[in-house]
Amino acid sequence: MKMDTNVLKIVVINNLLEIIDDSSSSDEELFAITANTRYKRKEATPRIENYVENVVHLYGDSQFQSHFRMQRRTFEVILELIADKIRERTVKPGRPAIPAEKQLLITLWVLGTPDSYRSVCDRFGVGKATAIVCVRNVVRILYNYSHSFIMWPTTEKITASVAAFKNMSGFPGVIGAIDGTHISITAPKEHPEAYVNRKGIHSIQLQGVCDEKGMFIHCYAGYPGAVHDQRVFMKSEVAEYLKSAAKFPGDVHLLGDAAYMLHTHMMVPYKDNGHLTRAQKNYNYCHSSTRMVIERSFGLLKGRRRRLLDNLPMIRTDLIPQYIIACCVIHNICLLKNDQFQPLALHTSDKNNTQCGVNGNVDTNEKALAKQKRDAIAAALPTREDI
Repeated sequence: MKMDTNVLKIVVINNLLEIIDDSSSSDEELFAITANTRYKRKEATPRIENYVENVVHLYGDSQFQSHFRMQRRTFEVILELIADKIRERTVKPGRPAIPAEKQLLITLWVLGTPDSYRSVCDRFGVGKATAIVCVRNVVRILYNYSHSFIMWPTTEKITASVAAFKNMSGFPGVIGAIDGTHISITAPKEHPEAYVNRKGIHSIQLQGVCDEKGMFIHCYAGYPGAVHDQRVFMKSEVAEYLKSAAKFPGDVHLLGDAAYMLHTHMMVPYKDNGHLTRAQKNYNYCHSSTRMVIERSFGLLKGRRRRLLDNLPMIRTDLIPQYIIACCVIHNICLLKNDQFQPLALHTSDKNNTQCGVNGNVDTNEKALAKQKRDAIAAALPTREDI
């Protein structure tokens, strides 16, 4: 007995959803893509034939970098790192498996350009559901490498960072700069109002700490855009790190903007009430000049992976942090390989730089010590003549 065509299509769709091991039996993204096949015959879609095999392999280094936003040698490093794990996750239900190289190229294109999945699929000659599966698998693998490439510095690395940061503007004792940035997303179906940031855009927050080279030493993603930077900070591991002398040997510290609370291991600028002393103004200038490394780091991150700048077209908010952290892993690998790329100049007017009171239970003695430390740094900094 011949199976009805529509019934057969439903069976194929259900089998595809079972292939994806994200513990969701109702994947809305794939359902939205494939649902229409239940009701109408799909027309053949013209696609570029053998784009990877016949075109990408002919790209010179500059062409490859302009298309995939990294040098070919960096791509080869990432491919070697994850290829075996991609193959382990590739299921072959009667069709040839998509090569690991092609899956990684698809992922880099999706994360690196604002192209729609339809455009990506036409270019790489795959179906939309297949492309989503490829990207999701590669992202998950990269995310699982985050602890290997995004690491708090060792004592030796801290010593090197302190020296490098001091050479920038004379600011002593710095091991990193911290800030938050917003990643624009499609409005979620549940509680969309919680994701609206100060610019009126739906977003998810990324908190990053970077070293003097712009490499992330800690990343924390997932909080809705409406949440204040300081509250995000208090939920992150870094808030606990501040209590540990082992994480800040030699009384070193991070630099944060006015959204963060002053701490002996977190130096923030003086609040400008119109009566700052010359030393305090000079401190704020040196602080800002040194802390700009995190803004450049975010600019480089979003310049390489343009999806983080434009929009992550996802409705699965539980998966979005994986995509963001995977991009941060790629960012760090590129810097490790000295893969140069022009960063974007980002505007930070969406940030709320007023201090938040969620950290009001800080020990009074700790506050006094932090103020004394900041005043001592301000007094010791070389003063610019134009201050």
